[in-house]
Amino acid sequence: MPNIDIARKHDKTAAEARRSVEKVARQIARKFDVDYGWKGSVLHFERTGVHGSIAVEDGLVHVKAHLSFLLITIQGAVETEIRKVLDKEFG
Repeated sequence: MPNIDIARKHDKTAAEARRSVEKVARQIARKFDVDYGWKGSVLHFERTGVHGSIAVEDGLVHVKAHLSFLLITIQGAVETEIRKVLDKEFG
């Protein structure tokens, strides 16, 4: 079971939502050295201590992240940051 599981409704098309997720993924990859790639409509990401996915659909974005034991202590901060990004990109 993921440590972080956030689903967010939105009013973008799947293509628009994918572009928004890609934009955020590029920024995060540069800032935190995260590897990511798309498999269909799901972006998978990974770095030491965390891995997960962002599923993109018409009307819904679903973020799942698994944190290592050492990162559990910052789970709240990570989840808060994800929610901020989702608010910014998907209102």
